Amino acid sequence: MALSDIAAGIEVTERQRDQGVAAVDDTDTTLAERLTPVAAALPCPPADAATVVEAYAAGRTVGASGHAAGIAPVTAAKTLHLLGEQVTPVGPQGREIVRDWLSGTLARTDALALSGLGDREFALAVYCETHDPLPAARDAVEGALSTRQGDPLDETMSDIDELL
Repeated sequence: MALSDIAAGIEVTERQRDQGVAAVDDTDTTLAERLTPVAAALPCPPADAATVVEAYAAGRTVGASGHAAGIAPVTAAKTLHLLGEQVTPVGPQGREIVRDWLSGTLARTDALALSGLGDREFALAVYCETHDPLPAARDAVEGALSTRQGDPLDETMSDIDELL
C-alpha cells in the first residue's frame, strides 16, 4: 500500500487559522514594581526583595543574596520563603518537631535538642511553619526564580579529570 492509497479520499474542509504564538511580556514593569502590591506582607521593601531574588536566581546563596540587597540573611530567607522558595533549615522530621513545639506538646529546649538547630535556625523554621508563601508574590516573581542557574549538586560532582 502506497502513501497515495492511504491518503485517498481525505479532504480538507476548513483552513487552519494561524493564531501566532501566545506570549506574556512582563518587561514593561520591573520586578520591584511587580512586588509593590504585596509590599506590606514582605519583611523588606520591594526593591530589596527584587535584589534578593535576582541575586538568588543568579546562583548566590541566601546569605549572599541578603548582603547584596543590604539586608540580614534571615530577612532574605524570610523573603524568599514568602515568594515560594524552599528555604526552611529543617527537613520533614524537623518540621514535625517545630509543629509539636508550636502546638505546645514539646518544650523549646527539647525541640532544639531534637532538631539539632541553633536559636536562629529554629526561629527561621518557626517562621516558615507559621507563614505561608504569598500567592500574589509567587505570581510576581514567576520566571525570575525558575532561571536559577546551576545544579544544586554541582559541588558534589567529580570532574572527569579527577577520576583518572
